[in-house]
Amino acid sequence: MISTAIRLARVGSGSELAAAAVIGLGYPCVMLAALIPNLWFFAAAVAATYLADRHLHRRGSYLINRLGKVRAGLSIRFLVRQLLLILLLARMQLAEQTIFYVTIAALLLFYALQAPHGALVTLIRLRRRMPVVTRNIDLGMLDIPSAPPKRLLNRSAEKMLHLDVFAVAGVLIAVQSGEYAVGYAGLALTLVLAVAYVAVLLPYLRRGRRVPPVDTVLEGVDGWLRDYRPTTVLYFSGSRESAYQVNMWLDTMKQLDGRPLIVLRERHIVPQLGPTSVPVICVPSATHLMNMDLSTVRVALYAANVGKNIHMLRVPTMKHVFIGHGDSDKVASINPFSKVYDEVWSAGRAGRDRYALADVGVRDEDIVEVGRPQLAPIQPWSGTPKHPVPTVLYAPTWEGWDDNPGNTSILLAGENIVRRLLEAEQPVRVLYKPHPFTGTRSPQAKAVHARITAMVEEAAAARATDARWAADAAALQAEQSAAKAELDRIDARLGELGAKGKGAAKNGKDEAEISRDALADPAREAELEQLRDEWNAAYWRSFGWWEHRVISGAEPRLYDCFNESDGMVSDISSVVSDFIASGKPYAVTDSAELGVEEFKQQNTAVRAAVILDNSAAQLGELLAAITGGEAADPLAEARRELKAYLLGPDEPASIVQFNDAVRTLAAKSEARNLGVAQRTGAEAAATAADPSDSAPEASGIDSTVPG
Repeated sequence: MISTAIRLARVGSGSELAAAAVIGLGYPCVMLAALIPNLWFFAAAVAATYLADRHLHRRGSYLINRLGKVRAGLSIRFLVRQLLLILLLARMQLAEQTIFYVTIAALLLFYALQAPHGALVTLIRLRRRMPVVTRNIDLGMLDIPSAPPKRLLNRSAEKMLHLDVFAVAGVLIAVQSGEYAVGYAGLALTLVLAVAYVAVLLPYLRRGRRVPPVDTVLEGVDGWLRDYRPTTVLYFSGSRESAYQVNMWLDTMKQLDGRPLIVLRERHIVPQLGPTSVPVICVPSATHLMNMDLSTVRVALYAANVGKNIHMLRVPTMKHVFIGHGDSDKVASINPFSKVYDEVWSAGRAGRDRYALADVGVRDEDIVEVGRPQLAPIQPWSGTPKHPVPTVLYAPTWEGWDDNPGNTSILLAGENIVRRLLEAEQPVRVLYKPHPFTGTRSPQAKAVHARITAMVEEAAAARATDARWAADAAALQAEQSAAKAELDRIDARLGELGAKGKGAAKNGKDEAEISRDALADPAREAELEQLRDEWNAAYWRSFGWWEHRVISGAEPRLYDCFNESDGMVSDISSVVSDFIASGKPYAVTDSAELGVEEFKQQNTAVRAAVILDNSAAQLGELLAAITGGEAADPLAEARRELKAYLLGPDEPASIVQFNDAVRTLAAKSEARNLGVAQRTGAEAAATAADPSDSAPEASGIDSTVPG
């Protein structure tokens, strides 16, 4: 019941839910205590609301945002508490006492100080905001000053408002003891600290503490671009949840010949970008991007079809390629928008055939098969389960932009799939890893996801006490404890390296300072890669191979889940195409109920799959293929053939194919630019020799009159 309430309230823990309840009940108690009046009841209720408020802010609770939306924001909560203090004084017959008037005046003055404090914080942040955010780029020429101490700007409004605790405490002590000097001292301390907070911020408005002007920053970046001379750009624009779409290409970009560059368009993507030594420039303004010196770039790669692509597509001196963020039979894989690119790169022959069948205007000669370089970490199947209990990964895609029932299995079949796996006659371990977008558009999908999560967690709790696994649990206890300690060690080190959790944030740097200091560090990148591999290995050792898990977030990675699983259930998405690289059995849900033959006809990636209807009654076939050996796996050969068709040949390696495609297209781009330069040069020479050819007056045409 508590876990359900936590999910409905969108809080991260029971303590957050308890704090929210304290705030909800605390303020009526404060008002009641003021009306009675009862000083001790008032003091206790006020203290409870202070502590609950502080806890929610320290946890970064979603409820803080929700309170602001219903006009119960931070400032209002503090103001109400102070007004109730005034009410208490009046009810205690102190309205004619000096302490009453001094308290009102001091609190009004305290609130007056909120305006300059808020203005200063806002100005400092604005004046330290760079027109671009960078990684792995030397901006030493810009002389960017250090950021103000994080303690001054982080949760600044909360810190400023909490200074009233001295005033409130002093007045309450004064009323109880009759020593009004204590109240005056508390009020004075609140005001002095508030003035000091404002005064400490003032120096950071000086010119020497600001980042250089926009034009200076852009000129410096252009200077770096002229020196670096990038040849290939990975361009990306998207929402916070879509960061995985660019992250999947980072390793490929690092392995490219030439001088790669990553161009992002949204600031919120930068903190979510994975470790990379490739230079990164985030340019939020279209105007700044279109004026940036990218004259040496010959190939631009696009991981998503989004409106902001037009800001790069307008550059004629580079060739533009859609590489996407996965290979699947979804409609997104045959988007007519793809016509705008010079080439469309697919993993294998299947991508080419999709466009031919869809007839959306993408010409066959503009499609290049380059494999899927990202799939290199996927381990091939040995033919038998990895552990005594087979592991099945359920990785549904999200609900999409419309209500087509074929978009995702989660709505109509998700609960049936998970229930059948959890209740299978032969024990199965379930890993549930939903798409990052699940529930972002459809409340129904969000609700089903919550129910599936609850099912898996409940089954995991039951299995933890199941006598069947007691001996295994005892035998693995020491190893699991060591693995958990290893996870803590790795997390701590990742934090020190600024790559995870609090360690990534507590360095106190803002965007400008991080851009200044985030230079390429091959040693750091190599250590991060090693640590992430060690983290993944320790994660799977930290619990029993029979224990169910709900896996959300970036870690463990999807391909790590592939390697841990013996089979998978999913939907029409790139997840299926990628999983086929493992050679393991898989099932796909025909949520739209097209029928097996029609479903296979419309979706290439399911031709070697066990097809599930919405009841998921066919899951037994998948489990038999996983555990029964080749005799019980009639689709094994079909999977091998489909892998080559979808993902291309194993040799040469995908990264080699991809690199060759980049070089070939760069050569075409260079030839095009040379041809244009020669033609325009010849035309310019002809015009200079006979200016009458282009003079409107000479032809008798009035240039002011439209033709």
